[in-house]
Amino acid sequence: MDGIDSTASTIEDLGWDDGWVAAWAALASAALDRQPARVIAAHRDARVIASGAGDRDATVSGRLRHEALRPGDLPAVGDWVAADIGDAAGATAGTDVIHAILPRRSAFRRSDDEGLTISEQVLASNIDVALVVTGLDGDFNLRRLERYIAVAWAGGATPVIVLNKADTAANPLGQLLAAQAIAPGVDVRLIAALTGDGVAQLAADYLRPGRTAVLLGSSGAGKSTLVNAIAGQELMRTAAVRAGDSRGRHTTTHRGLLRLPGGALLVDTPGIRSLGVAGADAGLDATFADVADLAAQCRFGDCRHQREPGCAVQVALADGSLDTSRMEAHRKLEREAAHVARGGDRLLREAEARKWKMIHTASREHMARKYGSDR
Repeated sequence: MDGIDSTASTIEDLGWDDGWVAAWAALASAALDRQPARVIAAHRDARVIASGAGDRDATVSGRLRHEALRPGDLPAVGDWVAADIGDAAGATAGTDVIHAILPRRSAFRRSDDEGLTISEQVLASNIDVALVVTGLDGDFNLRRLERYIAVAWAGGATPVIVLNKADTAANPLGQLLAAQAIAPGVDVRLIAALTGDGVAQLAADYLRPGRTAVLLGSSGAGKSTLVNAIAGQELMRTAAVRAGDSRGRHTTTHRGLLRLPGGALLVDTPGIRSLGVAGADAGLDATFADVADLAAQCRFGDCRHQREPGCAVQVALADGSLDTSRMEAHRKLEREAAHVARGGDRLLREAEARKWKMIHTASREHMARKYGSDR
């Protein structure tokens, strides 16, 4: 993907609206003699596009880089920034520099393998809608869908589940119902990107001019094929999935912002097999609204839904109105989100270490009392 469509000639084409005008005014002197621009690809520095200036390279100012506490504080795909543009008044040609980032409306973040928020990465920002794409072949996995939906809600975007490859599925309606059951309140669409079935309606409903969408989903889900189907031309390279497990081959190797022929903006991300859940705790209640509603009925506000009396969740599990696998998925994501939070918070890490030290000490004392020093 080469980046933004060259037909984007105004910042309004890139999603600039009254809200961004207000955010720009709030920068005050920081934006003096600078221009708003939007990041379309992020490498070591960034690549931006600005009204009347075209697609151009820019560096991050030394001050902005110095003040960044983590990689996520540097310009990311989708960011609106204040930049010195080379052919703008008062700027020197060839010295395009990003000086500030406008406050993000939404952000998709991924932590490192250890869940440390200090090294978390912003995959995309200022997203309106998240198209969670999964194939109705060996890629279909309800637990993975729950994970992506949680991250979408936490990122501040509206998730839409896109069940792709309906033309190859044996029971597409059954899979549609299964997806709807684990995603209350989330729109679920059945499409076939390769044949075009359902693509035009999806684009009409969610890819309107000036709106920014992101594609989420594992390799082989058909994200690149979907982009090509929406655009009506081959913008993204595609490859066949493996026969054994329907996994893809990571044909998308970088993140970029693309302006589609209809005027919408699209961020396509590399295939992510295991998306980190940095900040996903904020999306758990929305993703698991059924569990959250039951938890609100528990006798105790701090109920852990295990053996506490008056636990509405345990009652629902017992009578079958809440699926056990659904609850297990909720607990797993809750643990992962807590792990990420501890990784980025020194006080939480220290509290966790003290808790386990007390547990081990109590265990040793219990064994000593029970068996004595000869155990």
